[in-house]
Amino acid sequence: MRVTPSTTPIRFLLYPSLGEVREHVRVELFGRVLSERLGRPVVMEIAPTYEVLETELAAGRVDMAWATAEQCNAFEPQARAVLRAVRSGSWHYHAALVCRADEPLTLETMKGKRAAWVAPRSTGGHLLAMRFLQQRGLRPGELFAEQRFLGTYRKALEAVLSGEADVTSVFSNHPDELAMRATLASYVGAEESKLVTFAFTEPTLADGIVITRRLSEVDAAAVVSVLMRMNIDGGGLEILMGPFRVEGFFMSSASREESEAPRKVRSAEYVVAELDGEARCLRLCSPMGRAFGRDVSNAEGRTLVEVLGEEAGEPLQTLVRAVRRGVAGGRMEYRLEVEGETRWYAAEITPCAPVEGETQPRLGLLVRDVSGMRSLEEPLYRLASFPLLHPEPLLELGMDGELRFANPATHKAFPELITQGAQHPMVRAALQWAWRGAPAGEPSPTVHLDGRYWELTVAQLWDPPGLRVFARDVTLRKQMEARLIQADRLSALGSLAAAVGHEMNNPLAFMLANLSFAREELERVGESLKEKGESVTQELDDVLEALRETAEGALRLKHIVQDLRTLSRKPPEHQARVEVQPVLENALKLIRGELHHRARLERDFHEIPAVDADEARLSQLFLNLLLNAVQSMDPAEAEDNVLRVAAYTGEEGEVVVEVQDSGRGLQPEALSRIFEPFVASRPGSSGLGLSVSHAIVTGLGGTLRAESRQGRGTLITITLPPACEALQPQTALLAG
Repeated sequence: MRVTPSTTPIRFLLYPSLGEVREHVRVELFGRVLSERLGRPVVMEIAPTYEVLETELAAGRVDMAWATAEQCNAFEPQARAVLRAVRSGSWHYHAALVCRADEPLTLETMKGKRAAWVAPRSTGGHLLAMRFLQQRGLRPGELFAEQRFLGTYRKALEAVLSGEADVTSVFSNHPDELAMRATLASYVGAEESKLVTFAFTEPTLADGIVITRRLSEVDAAAVVSVLMRMNIDGGGLEILMGPFRVEGFFMSSASREESEAPRKVRSAEYVVAELDGEARCLRLCSPMGRAFGRDVSNAEGRTLVEVLGEEAGEPLQTLVRAVRRGVAGGRMEYRLEVEGETRWYAAEITPCAPVEGETQPRLGLLVRDVSGMRSLEEPLYRLASFPLLHPEPLLELGMDGELRFANPATHKAFPELITQGAQHPMVRAALQWAWRGAPAGEPSPTVHLDGRYWELTVAQLWDPPGLRVFARDVTLRKQMEARLIQADRLSALGSLAAAVGHEMNNPLAFMLANLSFAREELERVGESLKEKGESVTQELDDVLEALRETAEGALRLKHIVQDLRTLSRKPPEHQARVEVQPVLENALKLIRGELHHRARLERDFHEIPAVDADEARLSQLFLNLLLNAVQSMDPAEAEDNVLRVAAYTGEEGEVVVEVQDSGRGLQPEALSRIFEPFVASRPGSSGLGLSVSHAIVTGLGGTLRAESRQGRGTLITITLPPACEALQPQTALLAG
């Protein structure tokens, strides 16, 4: 027989009705206790639906599962063991049919009513009620006007209370009205008085834990031993049974056959004693007959030190003396080394009723081994601290937008959350997601707030109803996505531009040639008329002027096509080592006439390395950027306008050129699209200058960055890598 390695995690799947917030924490702690006692990791999971749990069981993908009564019945024959839940002393339960107290029902008056069930596979919340009605000749499909599944007992009961439904079914440990009142109160509180039970079904074996054959016999036996003793060995772990609302477990005879030899598991011990006025034991009891590694039988008439030993008994006697003097509250915790193991104990002393003739009141003593709960303190604090220490915003909302909780990161990111309440964009987005009933897998809502993008992950809370919202700052991702989209658009535009440029080049060539021929011929005709002494008509001059304007338009169109081709592909060029500063100086000379009427020039040139580039394209780059900067400044403010051009070497040896104007600047929306083709920042511009410049810089392996503020001008920064040694000209010495 193959034994599963102890390092392999045990997968424990729970059904979805265990979905309350507090129960998630209890489930986590329960798993940690199992891990500690089994010496093997236990991974707790809550199934999204009953159907998923059943599918996982059938596929053999889980080691343990908290299953419904029906599922326990179905899988018990092939399981290692099935532990049925014990509630109120019984491992059976019924279903109770419940309606409103002000509109009481009977089986005879249910015709045409509306039913609210828990889930199709829920035994107490659906299946028992179905069988009960069918056995009495009532067909639910014909009996009810409407049947709905709401997921939890609480939601089904609330539907009846609100009038959305008339009847529901709730599990009941006993067919007793008073017991049912307590069950209803646990779900709806004081509202239970508005509900009444009008029928109980026959009993069924309880739900419980299915231990599958994925676990070896030895491991299954160890699990059974731990679970059967967890709530009765005095370990202070009663709270851990809370997720299942159980007092313990019962194992049927069929399951016992394979689990006859449970592995020995250390029990947590406890001692109960009654002490007289002299702190001597009138009675002392321990379930195992031993405590603190000592035999505690025949303790009557002996002191605690005599019975338990000095190390264990002296702290207790000190507590007894303190209680008698009224200087202690009667409780303490202390640590002992017992049989080579460190254990924690909690001691409680309670005064007993006075006994006639005794001068000192008797005291009751309870000492419990709480090592199990102590071991959970660190995980419990870690769970509790997670929302507080989580670096990203986390908040909890009511379904009306009421803020129930927000961690420090939330208040830091959204300082107006409390004052705006349900009107805050984050809250509105989360509520809209919930109201829309977004299905699983739908993209999370994204909120754009104060220049940042926040992606929300919204989880529905059912008990009590609400929303848990995680907010992730995805601004950088959105910016990257925008750049990728832009690059994709440029790629598509480049392909289109290449095709359009190719198709337009030939027509433009013969248009320009024909326009030039027509102008030359008309001018020749005009000269011939003048030689013959005939006057040249005004109409001929107008035609010549129209041809000149048309030729200028065609030439401009040719330049646009050339720019498009620059965007679409890397044109043939001669790349060599180029000194940047002379090219920059030459570009400044070319714009001197335009600059003179608009601004004064400030230079800040330092020594910079050469680059590997095509000199003509580098010149085009600088000319585009300088002209764009100059033309963004108003000629009417020429005395105040400044064009600053700087060139220096960056920290990593790269060439950095800055072109800064004092023009009108750009709005954030325009700045984000500044390098896109056909996006012009001023009238009359083709919108290609900066996009062509961007293509030239990136083609050289550099970067082009823009910064701008409206009314404060724009700064363009060019970064180019220095020339490679391999491309530098070398002098060859030829030997004759």
